[in-house]
Amino acid sequence: MRKPSALGRVGIGVAVVALLLFTLFPVYWMIMSAFDKKASSGGGSLIPREFTWDNFAFVLTDGGFGIFLRNSAVVAIVTVLVSALVALLASVAVTRFRFRLRTSMLLMILIVQMVPLEALVIPLFIQVKNLGLLNSLIGLMIVYVALSLPFGIWMLRGFVAAVPVELEEAAYIDGASWGRMFRSVMLPLVMPGLVATSVFSFITAWNEFIFAMTLLGGEKSQYTVSIGLRQFFGEHSNEWGFIMAASTLITLPVMIFFIIVQRRLSEGLVAGAVKG
Repeated sequence: MRKPSALGRVGIGVAVVALLLFTLFPVYWMIMSAFDKKASSGGGSLIPREFTWDNFAFVLTDGGFGIFLRNSAVVAIVTVLVSALVALLASVAVTRFRFRLRTSMLLMILIVQMVPLEALVIPLFIQVKNLGLLNSLIGLMIVYVALSLPFGIWMLRGFVAAVPVELEEAAYIDGASWGRMFRSVMLPLVMPGLVATSVFSFITAWNEFIFAMTLLGGEKSQYTVSIGLRQFFGEHSNEWGFIMAASTLITLPVMIFFIIVQRRLSEGLVAGAVKG
């Protein structure tokens, strides 16, 4: 395989830089506008015309984003933990055990992933209403866990299937119980896949708008950040300084979460491409 010429390498470098600029420029514009005092009246600029923290102060106090961030954090953390635990146990069940309707269950899980989320809004709204959980974070958590489980079970199934049964049998021979084998053998080996599914669950719970707006629309104190941002959009004008400050606050937890799990996430995605 021939190496690219010097001109080819320059062209590749220019293309990569152009792609990075195209991708990162909206983020740069968002941050600069968040610190620009005049952004609300005249739009943003490449460099803040008058640097200020007032946009963030207003968003966190009068805008109520402190409460919205707390609500979103609670919803996201509970969704990640519950969906990861249930998906892991379910993937072990459908991979290691043989039972009636096992194949049908796997097909149903796959089919659920193909259904557009918009088609599930009304059925899930009716179910949450019948449970008496409208305008409640608990009802929203239940919906997000349900949305995250099909992807989590299907993905983790490949990781569990890749763990040799002989390792489990060796643990049993050494006197380990099923719980000890699960903690010491199974869990460490499927951890990359568990992290990858947790990222999907976190993004779903943090950024989702349609279900949050439908289930929490009548109770502002229960709002998450995705629907809390809507209040800064007016009928005739938008408060761009506040919008960009709120958007920056929404983006930071996602970036921090990705930085924390980045190494295990890459391991999980690479392994998921060949396992199962």
